[in-house]
This record gives sequence, C-alpha cells and structure tokens, in this order.
Amino acid sequence: MFDKYLIQADSLRNTGPAEAPTGFAFDAKLGYYRGIGLSMIEKLDVSIDGTLLPREAVRFDEGRGPLTLAAMETAYDRRWAFGAKATILVAHPGGFPAGEHELSLTEQLRVSYLPFPSINSDTKRVSLGEAADAAA
Repeated sequence: MFDKYLIQADSLRNTGPAEAPTGFAFDAKLGYYRGIGLSMIEKLDVSIDGTLLPREAVRFDEGRGPLTLAAMETAYDRRWAFGAKATILVAHPGGFPAGEHELSLTEQLRVSYLPFPSINSDTKRVSLGEAADAAA
C-alpha cells in the first residue's frame, strides 16, 4: 500500500570523506500503516542494480543513533513511527556508484496480529545529484 513511499530518493548521499566515501545513506519511511517497535523489523534489504548488499553493512537510525540490524532485534524501547523518516546507512567502499542506478529497499516486519510477515518493497532509479554531493 505504501511501498512507493519507502525510499526518499532526494535524500541519497555519500558518507565519509568526500574524496574517499565509505558508504552512502538515504531516508526511508515505514511501509506499514502503524508505527512499529524496532525489534519487530526482521529485515531491511538494500540492493543496487539487483545486487543485495550484505546485512552486516546496513545500519538503521530513527533519530536516536544508528543500530546494526542485529542490535535492532533487542531494541525493545525504540520505535519507528508511521510517516517518520529514518536513515538507512550502508557501508559501501566508494559510496554510491556514479551515474544512475536502481536502488531497492525491502522491509520485512513482524506484526503481532498477522500470521505472516508484512513485506514492503520500493525500487527507484536514483543518482547522486550536485545538491546531494554538496551535502555529503
């Protein structure tokens, strides 16, 4: 339902030193109609051009500091509110590749009253623009 709103394409930026980026980041929204505890987020899969990036490279920050996906499993006191932007940080030597690429995000959520996981995906054609490069 909210899949097309997951990736905030205009937020894409490289992280680390401008001359040698160590990764990239982008803002995302929750694809579920209610807020959810971070411990209920089972997966955040990030792909570039169909290549899944390693789970260990992904960090999540809803505004209280970045967590690994493994640390989120026990983050019982933290929530991602519906409509709120969170930052997805990805360790990726060289940062986001130059040029236009397909960026994908899949969120797999454990919802207490559903007998199956809630899976939401968004894919967008994105590139780092001049404004994004200047903000990095």
